[in-house]
Amino acid sequence: MGGEVAPGSRMSARERFLAGAEALGLTPEILRFPEGTRTAEQAAAAVGCELGQIVKSLVFLCDGQPVLALTSGANRVDTTRLGELLGGKIARADADGVREATGYAIGGTPPFGHERMLRAVVDRALLTYDTVWAAAGTPDTVFELTPDELLRASGAKAADFVSR
Repeated sequence: MGGEVAPGSRMSARERFLAGAEALGLTPEILRFPEGTRTAEQAAAAVGCELGQIVKSLVFLCDGQPVLALTSGANRVDTTRLGELLGGKIARADADGVREATGYAIGGTPPFGHERMLRAVVDRALLTYDTVWAAAGTPDTVFELTPDELLRASGAKAADFVSR
């Protein structure tokens, strides 16, 4: 269960995620699903939760700078609203941009523990659940946490930026 190893790194994605969590005072239990949890639908089916409980860690560029939109699996980001909220022009980061900003691949990006701290916002819909599920560094691993832990660990601010 080592996970992918980043170029130039001796630690696997799983190990980096766990180190990042530990630095934040978290000890997540990582669940692995070999069939994959790359999409919100796959993750919800694997853990047996509501689609809305899945945290999608989406990287966008705001005037060229990476930002993190932690979005409920049941919602879609409204890039116009996100741009208004963050005060800039929004573009979706490509796979290389996501890896460069976070150190993780699309589908496995956790909500914290990235290569650098990203400006982050969290979809208010996630705050309505007792617990939520997020990627744990690879496209086949997830972990459970509370919305308060999500806010604290990611440094995100709750905001309205999804399509209605």
